[in-house]
Amino acid sequence: MPELLYLSRQDVERLSLPMAEVIDCVALALKEKAYGRTEMPPKPGVHPRPGALLHAMPAWVERARACGMKWVSAFPNNKPRGLPSVGGLIVLNDPETGFPEAVLDGTWITAMRTGAATAVAARELARRNARTLGVLGAGVQARTNLAALKQVLPELKAVRVYGPHQETAELYKREMEREHGIEVRPVGTPEEAVKGSDLVVTAAVWPRANGLAPIQRDWIAPGVFACALDFDSSFDATAVADFQKRFTDDVPTFEFYQGKGYFPNWPGAEELATVIAGMAPGRRTADEPILVTILGLGIYDVVVALRLLER
Repeated sequence: MPELLYLSRQDVERLSLPMAEVIDCVALALKEKAYGRTEMPPKPGVHPRPGALLHAMPAWVERARACGMKWVSAFPNNKPRGLPSVGGLIVLNDPETGFPEAVLDGTWITAMRTGAATAVAARELARRNARTLGVLGAGVQARTNLAALKQVLPELKAVRVYGPHQETAELYKREMEREHGIEVRPVGTPEEAVKGSDLVVTAAVWPRANGLAPIQRDWIAPGVFACALDFDSSFDATAVADFQKRFTDDVPTFEFYQGKGYFPNWPGAEELATVIAGMAPGRRTADEPILVTILGLGIYDVVVALRLLER
């Protein structure tokens, strides 16, 4: 029997896979998806607590020879326990024999590949001279998304961040200014973060605590690139309708969730993968507002996990 390698969260982090390589992995996964060389069924899951979930995410990416599954958890109430709200394990299987080769902690991989997915989309759909990023949420995704966007948008100079807790936003400011040499300004409302920004990333708590999505249509600037990482927590239906183009990283998954009652009154979305592969047009004019909904795909996880295993 082959040996099974286990990589803990500390092991994974020590490998120090650069964000640029994670972006390459995600781009490869999306291109393979566009060419029909991936397999990725909808996520089956269980929900032990209100607002919490455990999902299975099996995936196969042919060109990368990456095969496996992520078992991911999202428990928003973990913070008071001193635990990450998102965690999980990734199992990699040998595509020739089916035997498991490795088990990796999925916390770091999930955070990095989600930021990378935003950057892959922004590289094709954002304006190249985008300078200002508005962020809702000051947690892990706000950090990895900034790190990834800095890789693909060299003119990015300033961040406006809104977090429900002032001390969290101030910590984000100190850490991101030190790490990226960029100006970060905590703001008091979601509107201050969004209005006038060239880029908007929403990583708020999902599901919404009060049932109201804060972002309204008159906040959307001409030519903005917006990326929703938090399902339908941040953009109301009128704001979504105002975007001239809407993309998602997997239309079947998007429609699956619509059938479950999420994204109510949202219009449909186009496949992001076809734009990444050069099969469909992306941004057409400088003033065109574009919205991308990143749902998170197992194909990202297995390609990044395999790159770590090779490293």
